[in-house]
Amino acid sequence: MEPTELSDIDGRTDFLECLRLIERLHRRILDLLKIRLEVLGYNDINSVQALLLHNIGDREMTAGELRTRGYYLGSNVSYNLKKMVSNGYIKQERSEHDLRSVRIKLSQKGLAIHTLIGELFDQHLEMITAEQLFQSEDFKRLRGELRNLEQFWDEQISF
Repeated sequence: MEPTELSDIDGRTDFLECLRLIERLHRRILDLLKIRLEVLGYNDINSVQALLLHNIGDREMTAGELRTRGYYLGSNVSYNLKKMVSNGYIKQERSEHDLRSVRIKLSQKGLAIHTLIGELFDQHLEMITAEQLFQSEDFKRLRGELRNLEQFWDEQISF
């Protein structure tokens, strides 16, 4: 049996295609955010930063917590935070308990981006359900499957 035949039998082809789709979907949502920000005249923030603001929401946390909670991946979190602080989207405060630690939260300007992104997602959800691409149960099932995959990979990292 040739390797390509085996990969179709054991699900390898579907698995790899799912990985590519997840990656492409992430890039596509960043493209959509970029377009929305440009249309509305936000030239001082990029789509990665806007998505980060949306994920932070009304919570207060440290930069390290951004990574551990899964809100941000990448080594340039410090760069993006500095840009968002200097552009007025995020406020920083030293922790009262640990002066080495800096806590961040969204400013009013950051909360406006959070709301804007939430509205975009709500619009897309309405269009998706109106066109019957997905139903509520489909999202629940997909969310469960993706969480299972995330948990599996988290366990792999732990070992």
